[in-house]
Amino acid sequence: MNIGTLIRKCRKDRKLTLKKVAEKALISEGFLSQVENDVSSPSVDTLIRICQAIGVNAGDIISQVSEQQNVVLIKRSEWDDIDLSHTGFVTRRFFPPEYRSVIDSSVLVIEPGKSIPARKNIKNSQEVLCVLKGSIDFILCGEILHMVEGDAVHFWSKPENQKITNNSGRRSFVLWVGTL
Repeated sequence: MNIGTLIRKCRKDRKLTLKKVAEKALISEGFLSQVENDVSSPSVDTLIRICQAIGVNAGDIISQVSEQQNVVLIKRSEWDDIDLSHTGFVTRRFFPPEYRSVIDSSVLVIEPGKSIPARKNIKNSQEVLCVLKGSIDFILCGEILHMVEGDAVHFWSKPENQKITNNSGRRSFVLWVGTL
């Protein structure tokens, strides 16, 4: 288990919201969501404030994350346990930034009517999307690909000309993999 997963588990065990913990820790709700989903790693000071806001000891959290994971499993049963920030989407990373060097991967969770922007500062990268549940419209250079559960696409990144949008009436889940 990694720090983000442990923080989320402790927060949920205490029935605390993202908003409440973020306010007490003096950080944004979006940043706390990124920490819990291993998109961002907090500084030591911020980790201490988050843990204090939750009511756990930061040292105990760190001691549980003593070595790098070789395998990360995101179970389907955890999909409904994902808190979305005001943006309407979340990127649930498999590994934290310091463990990513060649590829990046995540499960994208997108609310109806919301879009996820492309990664920034990426050139000559390849990406793969596979719809796990629901449906999306993938827009690349003006072409719209309507994708449903089980559909997959492999493409060269064009960050300024790509977007993933959920135009359906229910939450969609998409596996994303991209080279760095």
